[in-house]
Amino acid sequence: MKNLSSLFSQFPLKILAGVPTTQEINKITFDSRTVEKNDLFFAISGEYFDGHNYIDKAIERGAGAIVGEREITNLPVPYIQVENARQALAHLAAAYYDYPARDLIMLGITGTDGKTTTANFLYRILRTAGLKAGMISTVNAIIGDEILDTGFHVTTPDSLDTQRYLAQMRGAGLTHVILETTSHGWAQYRVDACEFNIGIITNITHEHLDYHGSFEAYQAAKGRLFESLEGLGDSELDAHPLAILNLDDDSFDYLSRLARVPVLAYAVDTFADARAVDIRYLPDGIEFTIVGKNPCNKGFSPYAPQAGGLKSSLEGDFEIKTKINLVGSYNVSNALAAFSAAVYGLGISPEFAAKGISALEGIPGRMERIDKGQNFTVIVDFAHTPNALKGAVQSAREMTDGRVIALFGSAGLRDKEKRRLMAEVSAEWADLTVLTAEDPRTESLGKILSQMARGAVDKGGTENETFWRVEDRGEAIVFALNLARPDDIILICGKGHEQSMCFGETEYTWDDRIATRSALAKFIGVQGLEMPYLPTQS
Repeated sequence: MKNLSSLFSQFPLKILAGVPTTQEINKITFDSRTVEKNDLFFAISGEYFDGHNYIDKAIERGAGAIVGEREITNLPVPYIQVENARQALAHLAAAYYDYPARDLIMLGITGTDGKTTTANFLYRILRTAGLKAGMISTVNAIIGDEILDTGFHVTTPDSLDTQRYLAQMRGAGLTHVILETTSHGWAQYRVDACEFNIGIITNITHEHLDYHGSFEAYQAAKGRLFESLEGLGDSELDAHPLAILNLDDDSFDYLSRLARVPVLAYAVDTFADARAVDIRYLPDGIEFTIVGKNPCNKGFSPYAPQAGGLKSSLEGDFEIKTKINLVGSYNVSNALAAFSAAVYGLGISPEFAAKGISALEGIPGRMERIDKGQNFTVIVDFAHTPNALKGAVQSAREMTDGRVIALFGSAGLRDKEKRRLMAEVSAEWADLTVLTAEDPRTESLGKILSQMARGAVDKGGTENETFWRVEDRGEAIVFALNLARPDDIILICGKGHEQSMCFGETEYTWDDRIATRSALAKFIGVQGLEMPYLPTQS
């Protein structure tokens, strides 16, 4: 059993008041309802609740010590005051589990779109190369042979869960961990003690400004991954600390200045350390060639971050032809990011890395086709940002000579500007648009759709001719199917792999893939699954 003093023995932050004692600690929790005898309770101030108001309850339940941010005296148990309880929790959670990240090669992936796909590409590469790898993504956590579902409106896990996962991975004998990290996760210090060695960015576009307040703050949250990168210490594993940046993205200059380790640039078509050329789009995927400098060459070194750009013109030392089994031009960039991390950060041969990205068959809710024999294509995708929606529609254009019909919504209690932008993108790039529910939460669904409709009109859309409002998502899917002609593509966007929809404060079981199969069965007149219930159903 740990004690309070040992947990704080390597604490890197300032203690404002209190002295860690030899008080025994059973476990760490920030939920007063789960406190048991000798637990360490963290009083965290959240959006809706303030843990400091539950300190007395935690002590009544047997808490052995308290950590919080307020100045509090005369408690019957040790109280440690810190500047930021969330950040302190991340470091003490790592201490509680004996710093598992220090025994692992930690690869962090962040960005607005493409994180999960990039994580899955990288995971396949590592497994193809014979490495013992685990992964924590928006879709699931893979720990050895165990797959844990994380699709119920979960992004980056809290710091306690993250450190517990890492400890389980270490215990399972894994050596490498891929961790998908969100801006919320960085802003809330959930991954502060993960000691990342390699960081990867996909892109940074308009998203979550409701939470971060500005694009600059959102970008800064993503940038914390690259500020946190550090060396590998005494690790005997073959890896090189590295920041993998997207030269095609506007974030490149900003992030290259933040990185504390060497930087490597990847790009599609344009010059970079690793780039994709000769891209050929197929009905079942994309073929392309990866050109790059051979990392085994004597003298190869990614340029230093302070250079602010490429140090020298690198001629391509290798050309590897590969194919990915995912559609969408943006997935070339995602595959290239994973390839670059594996080859230049981990020393995996380009040949093995190319085989790895070709081994990924698909990802739940990412451009996933739903086929019941209809004469048009239906695809479910997670695209829930303007940039991702544009990419999905443009990818659909590459797949058919028919029309593209986009169906999506915009979440309540989230970035309101995105509602207009999503509708504008669809009005401009899709042929037809169906606006519907997507987690309205406690906001008026009608008002959300009205805001979206104004965006469609601003881009030349005409209601009931080029775009429609259908509040119930199940009915909207049925409506979209009835719009379709042979060879059209229907994109059902925004939910992807997620398995719930929030109305009010209630999460209703919902899966776009199940709903689409139900609607298609009804459409073609065969027996099928029952349409999941939502409170908007007629």
